[in-house]
Amino acid sequence: MIHTRTKEEIEIMVEGGRKISAIKDELKKLILPGAIPENIDKIAEKLILEAGGQPSFKTVKGYRWATCININEGVVHGIPTKTPLKDGDILKLDIGIFYKGFHNDTAFTVGIGEISGKDKDFLEAGDEALRHSIKQAVAGNRVSQISINMEETLKKRGYTPVRDLTGHGVGRNLHEDPQIPCYWVGNPQNSPKIPKNATLAIEVIYTLGSPELVISREDGWTIRTQDGKIAALFEETIAVRDGEPLVLSSPNFKI
Repeated sequence: MIHTRTKEEIEIMVEGGRKISAIKDELKKLILPGAIPENIDKIAEKLILEAGGQPSFKTVKGYRWATCININEGVVHGIPTKTPLKDGDILKLDIGIFYKGFHNDTAFTVGIGEISGKDKDFLEAGDEALRHSIKQAVAGNRVSQISINMEETLKKRGYTPVRDLTGHGVGRNLHEDPQIPCYWVGNPQNSPKIPKNATLAIEVIYTLGSPELVISREDGWTIRTQDGKIAALFEETIAVRDGEPLVLSSPNFKI
């Protein structure tokens, strides 16, 4: 079942979205060569608490951090470490705020210092795929239309959508129905229709090489690419309307 929100609930999520967007902007200033992911995480939690929210990810059983920070071949669920960032790294930061009973979930990927032209193209593809996907999140469309646009955009650029991780509904719970895959198999008409006032976390998750993933034996959380090639993650929380979707977690996001 895809949950829908009242006008008042969406207004709360708009407010929470503004807060997490401002926090993302502050964190991006800290992501430099030599920065320590663990310190970035501590600052993220401090900013969330000062904004009157709680870290969404701390509501997940067993997870003790405000962010997930993945480097290079790390894809999702990475625990922030003490290892300094270095020039040329590809960093993914996933963060959520639980504010007045509702979650906003969002993620971005950036290069550290100087990165290659190839890596720049890799990141631009994810940004493009996110924009194309969000455009499809219109009342009456199907979830498959989001997934198909995401997959086609990534493959056209030569990159591989992951198959084992998905976007999702978001609201009172961090993860709700529907699942929103990064690819589509089967009849698109079998996909659920998206109702007006649904709130979704649309995630573009993709790799430079194989889509096969593995879970770290060291921490039991970090999911990495099996072939060791880089991955990227872009995510925004949106509210579905009759026309253009409302991007909650980045109010200045241009579709």
